[in-house]
Amino acid sequence: MTPTIEAVWTTTSHHLNCFNQPLLKLLRQQVTTAQWQYQQTEDEPCSLDIAVSLLHKFILTCEHPIHLIGHGTGGLVSLLYARQCPQKVKSLTLLGVGANASWDWIAHFYYYLQFLHSNRHQLLTQLVSNLFGKQNPSINYYLAHLLEMDMGVSPSPHSLFHRHHFQPSGVSVPMLVCGCENDPVVSSQSLKAWESWMKGDDRLWQCQDGHHFFHSFYPKPVANEILDFWEISTHPLSTVSLSTCSV
Repeated sequence: MTPTIEAVWTTTSHHLNCFNQPLLKLLRQQVTTAQWQYQQTEDEPCSLDIAVSLLHKFILTCEHPIHLIGHGTGGLVSLLYARQCPQKVKSLTLLGVGANASWDWIAHFYYYLQFLHSNRHQLLTQLVSNLFGKQNPSINYYLAHLLEMDMGVSPSPHSLFHRHHFQPSGVSVPMLVCGCENDPVVSSQSLKAWESWMKGDDRLWQCQDGHHFFHSFYPKPVANEILDFWEISTHPLSTVSLSTCSV
């Protein structure tokens, strides 16, 4: 018999998915966790709406409301879905997602591209230490290559000419927001800005080290926080204001 899916990890980064695996492995030891991946081609337009719609089709196959979790742009897709279909979501966990939820590492890249006299690959090489911490030259080159490939297929809504902005707001389901104190993409200030939209059962938690991909370098404390949150999270139907999805 196929185990009932209890949690769904949402990712939009095929090339960076390897950094999610240490945490996913720990979560799967305790909770039946599926991974849903959105992957577009380089010739497709960036569309978060399409990603949310496809995620909805997948979640419809789940027997019960699920814990939804995602990092970066994957977290943004999870957030948008939880706002549109709260009755399908038991809880929402965001990793590396600030109150301005659309601000991801790609927006961070384009921001610096305006001011630095570097080409695309040079700047990505410089940003590796910001996103992953200091690496040796060969690892640095490899990670910059992964970032460059990911930019070509990411549904991130940002470009050199336009940085997208979503109006900050919360969700009706229990929410856990995890970040890192030395993440240059999603600062402590951006994380704490969530407090204006948090409910009594919501949590804000920070890892001391690990940069933007803290969940890959320190999966154990992140997993402990998530599992503890999932254990006490509830989603009473009486608190749900929408009876049907708007996807």
